[in-house]
Amino acid sequence: MRAWLTVLPFLLLAGCDKPAGQVDDSATVTAGTVVDDGKGPPPPPDSEADGIPAALHGRWGLVVADCTSTAGDAKGLVEISGDGLKFYESRATVGTVASVDTKSIHAQFDFSGEGQTWTRDMTLTLGDGGGTLVRSETGEDALAQPLTYSKCP
Repeated sequence: MRAWLTVLPFLLLAGCDKPAGQVDDSATVTAGTVVDDGKGPPPPPDSEADGIPAALHGRWGLVVADCTSTAGDAKGLVEISGDGLKFYESRATVGTVASVDTKSIHAQFDFSGEGQTWTRDMTLTLGDGGGTLVRSETGEDALAQPLTYSKCP
């Protein structure tokens, strides 16, 4: 019996992977709650932080004919998805996002079309309860005035 009392402390320590007095810095779970590990919360699922908000997705026309043309000549039509815009002769993908919320995005967009590439600092903002989209640009070669699109049916 005395032999067991001598060996027992060594057996208990053998099950530990850290020396006595050293703190485990990983997250611990207590009753289903994660204790703060200093790394911050995980990103929310399906976050649009790096993409175009869903409220702006769809087809938008500068004039009614842009939405109804079947001849492929809708030069004022823009189709917006989560990661970019599709114009008549060009495409734009989201680059660096400066700000985003449920109804707008301000970001650098990377364009390509007709054998060229360029970037634009652009803001897309939803207006009129979701019926209009305003596109404005800043920087070199930017549009002089914002463009207002109407949501295609």
